[in-house]
Amino acid sequence: MSTKRNNPETLALHGGGYRSDPATNSVAVPIYRTTAYQFKNTEQAANLFALKEFGNIYTRIMNPTNDVLEKRIASLEGGLACLTVSSGQTASTYSILNVAQAGDNIISSTDLYGGTVSLFTHSLKKVGIEVRYADPSDPKNFEKLIDSKTRAFYAETIPNPYLRIFPIQEVADIGKKYSIPLIIDNTLAPTICRPIEHGAAVVVYSLTKYMSGHGTIVAGCIVDGGNFDWTADPKRQPLFNEPDYSYGGAIWGQAVPVLTGANVTFAVRARLTLLRDMGAALSPDNAFAVIQGIETVALRMKQHCQNAEKVVEFLSNHSAIAKVIYPTLYDKNLADRAKKYLKGGNGACIGIELKKGLEAGKNFIDSLKMFYHVANIGDARSLAIHPATTTHSQLTPEEQLKSGVTPGYIRLSIGIEHIDDIIEDLDQALNKSNKGNLKAVS
Repeated sequence: MSTKRNNPETLALHGGGYRSDPATNSVAVPIYRTTAYQFKNTEQAANLFALKEFGNIYTRIMNPTNDVLEKRIASLEGGLACLTVSSGQTASTYSILNVAQAGDNIISSTDLYGGTVSLFTHSLKKVGIEVRYADPSDPKNFEKLIDSKTRAFYAETIPNPYLRIFPIQEVADIGKKYSIPLIIDNTLAPTICRPIEHGAAVVVYSLTKYMSGHGTIVAGCIVDGGNFDWTADPKRQPLFNEPDYSYGGAIWGQAVPVLTGANVTFAVRARLTLLRDMGAALSPDNAFAVIQGIETVALRMKQHCQNAEKVVEFLSNHSAIAKVIYPTLYDKNLADRAKKYLKGGNGACIGIELKKGLEAGKNFIDSLKMFYHVANIGDARSLAIHPATTTHSQLTPEEQLKSGVTPGYIRLSIGIEHIDDIIEDLDQALNKSNKGNLKAVS
């Protein structure tokens, strides 16, 4: 297939080069339920373990079903390589542990998913990695926090629940001056944003969300953009320029380009050290399920975004709503970022503040009939939740406010149902919530 075909609708079906199974000519990707792989001989086995050649060793590290998925995602994102893992949270964790160790720091946007805030603020601190927070409203805030131990920048394209678009290129350009890579979580923006094209070095996903789209599996991935020089400043990136004695003294920044013939150092190191040692592998059955979802992700995102735009218009004129939070509704500077970075839609998550506050929010949630009340986003179905008491409940009130969660905030994940049915359900729930003293509606 021509490499010039760069449209997401086509890449979602054909990206990565898979055409059919070489053993059976099956068009559908087979599920390879195997733990290990027969080596051709002792020489090949030794070469695989010595980084003299690349191939299947053990399914914790790689699997043929996962390999098809990884190549397809890399193609969709415009990256050179991809590593699939057991969850989006694993992807975030591995992306940091792949560049930082005890005594190092990363600089993260303040606009983050609550689980990531908890990971960064508490769990990484316990292993000696400091996370410094920069307000992304001004990209220069990232530069102000850099020191000699800063290893990476981290952010979300469409942060959940703030929903204000991150300045990808501006922060990536700052990082390049200091040999600091930008790692971007693109979970809420598949096919409508390609962060690597704007300078991001690494992209992470919770594949659980829009990429799979059906609410049936948990999965994550790390995409290596292949556009970052990990050897440009050895002192800035020691994990890629000093011997790794867990792998025979390999210097990853030197060994990987020789082994693969490509600049996929980040992905290979994550696979052969973190995935090998920590083992949060994606099962081939779940990889197969993600492949089925990805085939329609471009089409679903169009419908998600079109529906969301109409819901925003409806909510903005509703008497029960005090505020609607959406990427295009911020002031001009932030709204312009949506125009710059999002193509074909502005996302499908919407935040709302109800005029009557917390109790009205609870009544609204309990009054929904079609929307599901679940701790997830990105399903084909429409979803709703009250983050302060659920997804962000482990954060302190101060941490919640910094991440964009107020006591009365409601998060909506708009699905692909008919828009009339979506609006009808929202309208009846808002009207009931506005009256107060409401009992839960089943």
